Amino acid sequence: MKVLGLLRHAKSDWGQSDKRDFDRGLNTRGCKGAALIGQHIREHGVKWDKLVASPAQRVKTTLQQAAIGVAPEWEDRLYLASSETICDVIREDGGDADTLLLAGHNPGLGDMVFELVAPKNENALFDEAKVKFPTAAFAVFELDIDDWADLKEGCGKLVHFARPRDLDPELGPEH
Repeated sequence: MKVLGLLRHAKSDWGQSDKRDFDRGLNTRGCKGAALIGQHIREHGVKWDKLVASPAQRVKTTLQQAAIGVAPEWEDRLYLASSETICDVIREDGGDADTLLLAGHNPGLGDMVFELVAPKNENALFDEAKVKFPTAAFAVFELDIDDWADLKEGCGKLVHFARPRDLDPELGPEH
């Protein structure tokens, strides 16, 4: 069994209209959400062997604020990647890690919920995650594989899903 974590970047700063999409950072709420989800990830109980991340500034800032404790390996292909590309990165970059955390963007990360979870493994967490994979969302999957190269559709079960608003209602969508 392998364990895969997915972390979406925190809320970006759309007020930075003078910057390319790739170079946008986080807004104040995003920084708070990133720090909060980072604390949650550290306390959740999975020791991450490897972290692979998009090099976009909003992902870098999310990881800095989250302070997860694993040095990221930057992977250009994860910038705005589709679920197909994300799966390719996992297969190629997972290496001998038993636990892999991947940080990136939607819609690819949200699509991974549908890619990995077979209908027979759908549960209440899946029902929450399929509605929306919001900024700074964190999901953990148990995968029925022994090697990352064997990653395939429907091989996983969503065993954890958390959003900043679950940890602090002030970070909910109505604020």
